[in-house]
Amino acid sequence: MKQIPNAFTLLNLFFGCIAIVFVLQTDESLIMQDGGSWVAQFPEKIWWGSVFIGIAAIIDFLDGLVARLFNATSAMGKQLDSLADVVSFGVAPAMILYQLLRISYIREDTGLETSIIALLPAFIFPCAGAYRLARFNLDNTQQYGFKGVPIPAAGLVVASFPLILFGSESFELNILFTNRWFLYAIIVVLSLLMVSKLPLIALKFNDLSLRNNIPTIILLALSLISVLFLQWLAVPVIFILYIIVSLAFREKRY
Repeated sequence: MKQIPNAFTLLNLFFGCIAIVFVLQTDESLIMQDGGSWVAQFPEKIWWGSVFIGIAAIIDFLDGLVARLFNATSAMGKQLDSLADVVSFGVAPAMILYQLLRISYIREDTGLETSIIALLPAFIFPCAGAYRLARFNLDNTQQYGFKGVPIPAAGLVVASFPLILFGSESFELNILFTNRWFLYAIIVVLSLLMVSKLPLIALKFNDLSLRNNIPTIILLALSLISVLFLQWLAVPVIFILYIIVSLAFREKRY
């Protein structure tokens, strides 16, 4: 029974690896718009990469639930969970950022001559995530909240980008999410948020009382409204709402 949660954690890692395979086999195409701008058309493969990151996130949530259910939490499980998270929510999303940056450059006339150095900032993201996980493993004060953005949350924000692009016909969104400066800004902001000590709420119910769960209830309500109106664009919006709600109720952090 004690190995069941670890099996879930390894399944998280397994799906993270599958996500990387799909993201690296994009076969994207560029088409010219009437205004003379190049717009990337994303095939189904990179979309599936995002889906598998989402599946890994569900399993990541379940492994902790299963560990508590079977009373099988362990030091090894904690370390294994972090190792899996680095791949599924660090490396896999970094591959998405790498591909989007590559597309942002090849849209230009001299894009094929772009140095790989311009794409390397994508790998700052998993490095920040790994640092955040290592610090979390050494900190015993984060039982009821977090210091810094958890790597699964940051990874899911990045994973939502291909889903937003694939599911939207908006020319403006296509231009935005394949703009190099926007992508560089996303890398910097998410990396800084992960390594920061920003007090954030844990998305779980502490007990059955309404008063002690107000932040979580508010966030869930706002998230539901966002999903209904924004579809996949709701993911980064919910992420921003998560930070705002956490700061608004920061006195309930611990």
